[in-house]
Amino acid sequence: MTNNLIPVYAEIFMLVAASAILLIDMFLSESKRSITYVLTLLALAGAAIFSFADYSSGATTYTFNNMFVSDPMANLLKLFTYLATGITLVYSRQYATDRGMLSGNLGGEFYVLTLFSTLGQMVMISGNSVLSLYLGLELMSLSLYAMVAMRRDHAVSTEAAMKYFVLGSLASGFLLYGISMVYGATGSLMLTDITRIIATQGANHTILVFGLVFIVAGMAFKLGVVPFHMWVPDVYQGAPTAVTLLLGGAPKLAAFAMALRILVEGLPQMAFDWQQMLMALAVLSLAVGNLTAIVQTNIKRLLAYSTIAQMGFVLLGLLAGVVGRGADANAANMAPAYSAAMYYSITYVLTTVGTFGLIMMLARSGFEAEELADFKGLSKRSPWFAVVMTVLMFSLAGVPPMMGFMAKWAVLQAVTATGQIWLAIVAVLFSLIGAFYYLRVVKVMWFDEPADTAAIATPFDMRVVLSLNGVAVVLLGVMPGALLGTCLTAIKATLAS
Repeated sequence: MTNNLIPVYAEIFMLVAASAILLIDMFLSESKRSITYVLTLLALAGAAIFSFADYSSGATTYTFNNMFVSDPMANLLKLFTYLATGITLVYSRQYATDRGMLSGNLGGEFYVLTLFSTLGQMVMISGNSVLSLYLGLELMSLSLYAMVAMRRDHAVSTEAAMKYFVLGSLASGFLLYGISMVYGATGSLMLTDITRIIATQGANHTILVFGLVFIVAGMAFKLGVVPFHMWVPDVYQGAPTAVTLLLGGAPKLAAFAMALRILVEGLPQMAFDWQQMLMALAVLSLAVGNLTAIVQTNIKRLLAYSTIAQMGFVLLGLLAGVVGRGADANAANMAPAYSAAMYYSITYVLTTVGTFGLIMMLARSGFEAEELADFKGLSKRSPWFAVVMTVLMFSLAGVPPMMGFMAKWAVLQAVTATGQIWLAIVAVLFSLIGAFYYLRVVKVMWFDEPADTAAIATPFDMRVVLSLNGVAVVLLGVMPGALLGTCLTAIKATLAS
């Protein structure tokens, strides 16, 4: 039913909550800004209740003239989006306070923009029209542009915001131009209609390929893969660490969902064409990301290049879903491959939020813990959090039994099932190269003498969540079956709808 608003209750609630928090914060003094923080977490929890109720029903529902879809994959990704955003806010609170990001009459803008960015991600995840996907993307992006520039008196942050805005606008233009070409070829903006029109009525293949090139370029920018990666290291380094985490965490889930919606649900007949593009992007990302990260001494830049390489693995999962061309394509590998890419995206986000959380834990007023040297001797200053950081680095490197190992294993299984053994070998080789810079962080923490012996003062809630974050990465690696199975079930339901 097009007038059924139940599937969109989570989005409506988030919009009302963000607007209400914006108004409430105007009347709060700086000393009472913690109220805004609590209300923001409650807003995320409220939206999670609606999404969990939809997820539990297991139904696939369309609304707003089929422009919005609520299916198991969408609701599962939304739940992890709320979780990642909530964890980010817990980690960021002290950091943002120390840097004056929560002070003044507009101090609550950090929380309000976070909620609007989250709302944009929710719309992206549930978009069933290229237009609704684009609107969600712009809502998310505009909020993040503003947040990168939030430290107005900080020249490096302002520079990063300008780079991100200019390049992001260019990528949005690419995406919109590609969408217009697909519309010109098919006469529709609805993903389900585009699929049907291409399959039954046919469309100008040349126009579709040109449109596809621009669409893939726009999505590649949002994922931060080579050769559209230029913004990632500069923006990651220049943005306040709290905003870097909001950039590099939950939005990756929305970008994955957008890629799946457009390429797999909207343009499956063109799989042979977009697979070749994704293959080139994946191999280049694995190469450039891992090789460039080796020479980095700034840990935020190191993690930026790490992100580029990690997104290469997500693309490997996406391209492994269909083998062959047209009617001869073998689609048996679709669900395992796409669920492996989804599991990898979730793994990356859970690991990344913990990593940046530890960077913010070591930072203090007037000091950014951004250099590798700042992690020297962490094992002597805080043995437990050195263990947590070690777990997170091992997970990113793909060392068993961490969660990251199972994610890489699932993607490599999907790739080898297509018969492209060479692609799996390339991925493994670059992962081995990438292990070097992750292990270098571990070496610095455990074997170097601390440059700073001051005690690490950390809020209690941050210590608890960081500890749980580290434990979860281990447990979900030792017992990956539940989450892997959940991803597979969600993908199967989405593909069947």
